[in-house]
Amino acid sequence: MSAVTKTVKDKPLVALIAHDNRKKDMLGFVHQHISLFRECRLIATLATGKLINQETNLQLEYCLPGPLGGDQQIGARIALGDISAVIFLRDPLTVQPHEPDVTALLRLCDVHLIPLATNISSAHILITWIHEQVKEYRGDKQVI
Repeated sequence: MSAVTKTVKDKPLVALIAHDNRKKDMLGFVHQHISLFRECRLIATLATGKLINQETNLQLEYCLPGPLGGDQQIGARIALGDISAVIFLRDPLTVQPHEPDVTALLRLCDVHLIPLATNISSAHILITWIHEQVKEYRGDKQVI
């Protein structure tokens, strides 16, 4: 379990990461769910975050690029109990020079029980859970 316990009042912090060949998918996904993402705090690796900000005007916290430590920065925030969910659109067909960092990030999600989506289909499933977290933050007791 995480060292920091969240309360129901915490606004969800969602990490958004996408490998280069998946950035277009991430942008489309964010556009599709933009009203929900406006109710979340967002953190992203640098290129993914800047793209999302430029195309949607959503405010994000930026980390370093993934290969330069951004994945590890997000992993540290997971270990601290800050991050509620991770959407990491991975490219499984391209060798990543920082694959050990990617693996470590995925492991931390498992260790700290953080919901993780690694493809667009699982991201669509995870968005339902994020919606529930936003409703709890707002105090909305209605079920979807």
